[in-house]
Amino acid sequence: MTKTNSSFKTLLETIQQLRSDQGCPWDRKQTTQSLKKYLVEEFGEIIEAINHNDPENLCEELGDFLYLILMIGEISTDEELFTTEQIIRTINDKLVRRHPHVFGTKKDLDEAELRRQWRAIKNAEKACRNNT
Repeated sequence: MTKTNSSFKTLLETIQQLRSDQGCPWDRKQTTQSLKKYLVEEFGEIIEAINHNDPENLCEELGDFLYLILMIGEISTDEELFTTEQIIRTINDKLVRRHPHVFGTKKDLDEAELRRQWRAIKNAEKACRNNT
């Protein structure tokens, strides 16, 4: 297991412990609705760290944002809506699907061609969702 995988697993276990019956009352009572304000706040702090070219603070704020994403994943798992694994698999599948020039037939595309390709793929995905 790589250090990143191990660290990610440890973070997930920490969040699961925080949400457990023996965990933190604040973390246990959170909902996706209650966490919305923190998502907005942390995202603003990420932008501020980028604007101030502050990599140390950016690292911390990205961690705070990742914590919130994983908390919502755990809440959704508890509510049997979807799992953190599904979140990861969904975004990975989307990235591969929307980058056929990297993961499919290798093509050198200029920025305009990349934008057209991205829009076409996104529109096809949307049409497919609307038909199901």
